Amino acid sequence: MKKGFTLIEVMIVVAIIALLAAVTIPEILRGRMRQNESAAEATLRTIATAFENYAANKGQYPGDIDAQLINVTPKYLDKNYFSEYNVNKPYQGYFYAIVNVSSAGYNVVARPQDCPSGGAPGTGSKSYTITTGGVLSTDTICTDTAP
Repeated sequence: MKKGFTLIEVMIVVAIIALLAAVTIPEILRGRMRQNESAAEATLRTIATAFENYAANKGQYPGDIDAQLINVTPKYLDKNYFSEYNVNKPYQGYFYAIVNVSSAGYNVVARPQDCPSGGAPGTGSKSYTITTGGVLSTDTICTDTAP
């Protein structure tokens, strides 16, 4: 009697491994997207908190992010998340941009790196906007209006 596996046994094992991979790999990628989306929400809330704290202390919203939020003591923001400074370096799969800021309010957008196309696949499927007062809204369809 010969020892070893038959071709049928090996094919069954390969088929089972392929089936498990087909089920788990998409879930792993979706988990990464969900993590990036949660991080984008948290980052936008951090940015909004910095804007609101500045406005509470100074009576208006900041005009110069570096001079008024980052390069001051104490800092309102620990880093500059905005894409005009980080064009080729998204933060956790998202680009951030100030759409509008004035002494009366602000509008900040977070867009996935791969939105609408051409970026790293699976970084996120939602765009987010946070406005004056920390109002966060979600756009499930990525648009090309952000950075």
